[in-house]
Formats: sequence, C-alpha cells, structure tokens
Amino acid sequence: MTNAEPAGVEPAVTLDLHGLQELIDLLAGRGYTVLGPTLRQGAVVPGRVASLDDLPRGWGDTQEPGSYRLRRRDDEALFGYAADAISWKSVLFPSRELVWAGSRAPDGGFTIHAAEGNGGLGDPPYAVLGIRACDLHAVAVHDRVLRERAHRDEHYEARRKDAFLVTVSCSDPSGTCFCVSMGTGPRADAGYDLALTELLGDGHTFLARAGTDRGAEVLAQLTSRPAGTGEVRAADAVVERSTQRMGRTMDTTDIRSLLYDNAEHPRWDDVASRCLSCGNCTMVCPTCFCTSTEDHTSLSGERIEHLRVWDSCFTSDFSYLHGGSVRSSTRSRYRQWMTHKLASWIDQFGTSGCVGCGRCLTWCPVGIDITEEVAAIRADPRPSPGPDEGS
Repeated sequence: MTNAEPAGVEPAVTLDLHGLQELIDLLAGRGYTVLGPTLRQGAVVPGRVASLDDLPRGWGDTQEPGSYRLRRRDDEALFGYAADAISWKSVLFPSRELVWAGSRAPDGGFTIHAAEGNGGLGDPPYAVLGIRACDLHAVAVHDRVLRERAHRDEHYEARRKDAFLVTVSCSDPSGTCFCVSMGTGPRADAGYDLALTELLGDGHTFLARAGTDRGAEVLAQLTSRPAGTGEVRAADAVVERSTQRMGRTMDTTDIRSLLYDNAEHPRWDDVASRCLSCGNCTMVCPTCFCTSTEDHTSLSGERIEHLRVWDSCFTSDFSYLHGGSVRSSTRSRYRQWMTHKLASWIDQFGTSGCVGCGRCLTWCPVGIDITEEVAAIRADPRPSPGPDEGS
C-alpha cells in the first residue's frame, strides 16, 4: 500500500471499468440477480444489469421541486446522477405484491398457492449496484421496522435476505437533496458490502472498499491494484464537493419537540392550500411502508389472488374508522405525514423517517418543499395551547 489507512478501515483498492464488469459477472455467476441504475422512460430507475452498457453512462439529472429532467453530461460517468427517480424500496418492498393465490380443485376443494417472483426484476437473492447512501439508510430503517421487531415481515425478509449491497458515493447531488442535514450521505458509513467512489480524470476508475467479510472476499476476486494516496484524496474530494453542493438544508435541532409543540401552527393551513393530497410524496419516499390489501376473484370463481399494495396516509380511506375518516382534511393529512416522518417516527423506531433524498420535493406536482415547511415553523413558532390555555 502506498497510503496509510485509518485504523479499522479496510484498505482501499482501485478498479477500472474492466474490474467493475468483473464484479457484475462474478455476482451473476454466484446466483445473484444483479440490479442497478438503468434508463427507462426518461428517468434513472432500478433495473436488471448485465453489463456496463446497461448503466446510465454519460447521463445526469436536474431535480427541483416539482421537476425532474435527464441531462447529458460532458463526461462518461456511469453514476453521475443524484438519487434514482424510484427508490430501491421498489425492489425489496414492491408496490404491488402477490401474497398468495387460491384455486378451486375439480373435486370442489380449494388449494392455496404461495406467491413467487418479483415482477420483471427477477428473484432473490439480489445484488444491488449503485445504491446511494441515503437509500442505504432507508434500507436500514426498513430492516429495523420490518425485520428486527417481534413480528417479521416474511415477504420483505425473503427479498432482503442475502442481498449484496454495493454503494456508490454521490458525486452530483440535485437541487432537492439534503442528505447532509440528515446525516445520511453523500458517502455511506455502514450497511454495505462494497463501497465505490467513481473517479474521472486521467482515467475512469473506482476507489473500492469492503464493508463486510463477504464484500472483502468478492473484492479479492477482482482485478484491482492498491489505491494510491492521490486516489484516496480524490475520492474524499468527490464527497467533499457533494457535501458543499446540497440543494437544500434542514435544521433538525430538536425537531421532534418543534413539530409536537406546533400542531396548531397556521403553516399547516398554508401548506394545505397548496397540497393536492395526491400521495406522491409517500409513494416515492424510500422509508414509507404503509400498505393495504386487495382481493381479486376471477369471474368464474375458480381463482382468487390476495395482494399487498402500498397505501398512503394522504388518502381519506387510510384513517377511516366506523362512521368516517379521522383525518378528513388535507391539513390534517399533511401534518400527520410530516410530523410522523420527522418526529413521532423517532418515538416509534428510534430514528428519523427522513433520509434527505429529496424525492418528495421532486415529485410533488406543486413543488411543496418539506425543508421550507420546517423552516417556516421554526422561524415563527406558535406553540399549541395547553389544556389550561384556551382552545
């Protein structure tokens, strides 16, 4: 090694493009369904990856509140975009999932069939190439919620089990990113098997480090060379530039109490006047996990399917109890979503439900900015009256 490595950190190596293709081939050869960022319908989204040609070479994105556009870069970066338009939640916790199916037998009996497959993405185990630090933190949140509590979600567990995660440091954050504020990026600090930083300059290379024994074993099988001091510094510079170029910031100081204490703040009426209650923010959020169920029966009555589908707290039916909806107004729904995401999630799961990916800003049709809403309440706090202070 030509560079001194910090104690407890795996030594870095350098891969070239050939080495990255070797990684894809090796993982596929070991039985993984290899997934990565791909271009589809004008966006960067998760898809099957068999070669470097499947990656969004030379493409970046421009994201602002209510706006997403692909743009051509002036280089050949493979990971030169911000966050994928669709989070990796769609792979490990799909939006529409067959839980079981049933069919009527000729003798009048009824047979239950277990669900199989994951749409067009193939079957687990998955190897995910290019997952961002923010989404890696979101996976950790889902692990805590869906795997580590008393009752595991067996369908999530089946997809998450043995997943091989390759993170790539974000080099070009968008106008809606604020992962630095949430402590979730732009470089991953845990939760990965391999971590890459893409380096463009004299050549096209990747600084690589292992995060697990399994990752180290895979890395040892690839064509690589020890990383030099200059390459380590170049990778650090990539991350530092991204840190300084966040499109948004959010002051999270005592945010839990801030939102709890301002449940009747007039800002909730202001945002409700703009919110369409469409639920886009919950659909694109990488940590939201609310679901409902659907049953579909064939016209002949010979077959039934039981599905789990994503649900949203922005729908009136979500909080429906006997006689009506608990949260019947857009004001109450937006307040529920934002307060849960940034405050009561901490009480439930010990962590924030926001990873700063910015997708809720990008995909809001009217460009509502969660960082702006927090800042407005913080700038003019109106604590809700207590029981002895009037209504």
